[in-house]
Amino acid sequence: MSLAGLWPPLPRTVHPGAWWLWSLGLATAASRTTNPILLVMILTVCGYVVVRRRGDAPWALAFRMYLYLAGFIVTMRVVFRIVFGGGQGDIILFTLPEIPLPEWAAGIRLFGAVAVEQVLGGFYDGLRLATMVVCVGAANALANPKRMLKALPGALYEIGTAVVVALTVAPQLVESVIRVRRARRLRAGGQKGLRALRGILIPVLEDALNRSLALAAAMASHGYGRTGRVPRGTRLLTGSLVVTGLLGVCAGLYGVMDASTPPYMRAPMLLAGLAVATTGFVIGGKRVRRSRYRPDRWRPGEFTVAASGLATGALMYLTTRVDPANLYPSLNPLTWPEVGLLPAAAILVGVLPAWLAPPPDLTQGIAEPTAREVPA
Repeated sequence: MSLAGLWPPLPRTVHPGAWWLWSLGLATAASRTTNPILLVMILTVCGYVVVRRRGDAPWALAFRMYLYLAGFIVTMRVVFRIVFGGGQGDIILFTLPEIPLPEWAAGIRLFGAVAVEQVLGGFYDGLRLATMVVCVGAANALANPKRMLKALPGALYEIGTAVVVALTVAPQLVESVIRVRRARRLRAGGQKGLRALRGILIPVLEDALNRSLALAAAMASHGYGRTGRVPRGTRLLTGSLVVTGLLGVCAGLYGVMDASTPPYMRAPMLLAGLAVATTGFVIGGKRVRRSRYRPDRWRPGEFTVAASGLATGALMYLTTRVDPANLYPSLNPLTWPEVGLLPAAAILVGVLPAWLAPPPDLTQGIAEPTAREVPA
């Protein structure tokens, strides 16, 4: 077969699960380092892929809000270090008047001397958390939340209405902001700043929640999540397996992201949780029979997107085992951050979807009907 029929890929919607796996891989890589250079590289990769592969749907416009949130996280982290004691270091930037505290608050200091080491420590920690938030924001900007509902396993159909409300509130919030701002411009609304907050915030929240509830009501009226008669023992077994497995997955993910946890709390706990949860999903899915209209299939583009993100996380995890010196810059003594070849290559692997993933199908308008888009 010639490459003429395979490259360049035709515009289409990539499976949302592939984008989420890609973003979680980048978030895992960000959690394994406090090196600001590597974190800025991850932010650049996320931003570039989003710009290249996001569509024109409302949720695709939410990435800017996550960038604002990331900046707020970094700023507040540094401010906390300054307010609650930032003087543990050799290089003092400035000294603020210290507020005396009672004896029961021993160990806590308000203001005082501010050192470079403590401020940089707050900046590094805040930048790591902000980068993980931006990675999740990239998944929200690239993945279609409504198509993600079609991939829900059968064991979760009973809570499908709650899931659709949770997944669509944020995208509908972005769309509501656009609609309210457009209406204010048409009405020549001249208020700005805090004065305009009341006229924007309440209509935005009300419109976003109403549209999400309308979609949930439409799903309920179409029989979404309806199941037949199932023995009580089967329901209890399915629910227990799913809940236990998801708790194991959460504990395993925390262990993978935190290097200080015991070894059995990392990959073994994650794999065991996935196995238990998958078993519950399979048992629960047997009692649900449904047809799919145009099901989302995994094609080479989806595998490429998911593999690039997972490879980034795996290579960064390997770096922590092989050469972790450059992943955590030293603050005492204070040194300049350095970048090794392996972590830099791991992060650059994550940018491959900007060229290898199929481009988005830009035929979706801002005012798409939400209540009628019910997963079959």
